[in-house]
Amino acid sequence: MKVHKVGIPHCRLAPTTALGIALAATSPQSQTGRAPVRSGPLVIACDGSPASVHSLEEAARLMPGRAALIVTVWKAGIGFELVALPASSIGLPPAAVDVSTALEVDRQQFEAAQHAAERAAEHARQLGLEAAPLVVADDPETPVAETLLRVAKEREAVAMVVGAHAHGPILGSVARVVVRDAACPVLVVRERGAVR
Repeated sequence: MKVHKVGIPHCRLAPTTALGIALAATSPQSQTGRAPVRSGPLVIACDGSPASVHSLEEAARLMPGRAALIVTVWKAGIGFELVALPASSIGLPPAAVDVSTALEVDRQQFEAAQHAAERAAEHARQLGLEAAPLVVADDPETPVAETLLRVAKEREAVAMVVGAHAHGPILGSVARVVVRDAACPVLVVRERGAVR
């Protein structure tokens, strides 16, 4: 799949702010000649990291007043993997899993994700977006990007917004996959202070 970057003619972006809006060449627009009508919200990925918060702020600045869904993904069942991980990582046979500890880890992970989504949605509302939080539980083997793409498709997202962590000129794996596979426009925002 080919990816095209397009500029935004009437927007003033700080040089390190946005990488651009990427449009997939195999979108319905390229196949029919007309842009599909998307009725859904902006889907903004936010895990509470500085990069994701900055991307939310830039989305609010560029697209004020839009309906937005602030999506935080958490990995259901990861508590069981984390409890068993120490023994298996040093070559020992797996220890018996303490179910109550694993469930407590999962509960804490869910509450942290819920808190992050609610805090980000409140911040987005203060910045002028009509934002609602959405916490999505997915299994540990499913990549976060795949979950975000599924949510965007299900909600008929008008666009997706993701932050790019400061990995120099290389995009992180979530941003790379979202730009490559999204059926809607994607705004990728560099983390503040990212090296170019």
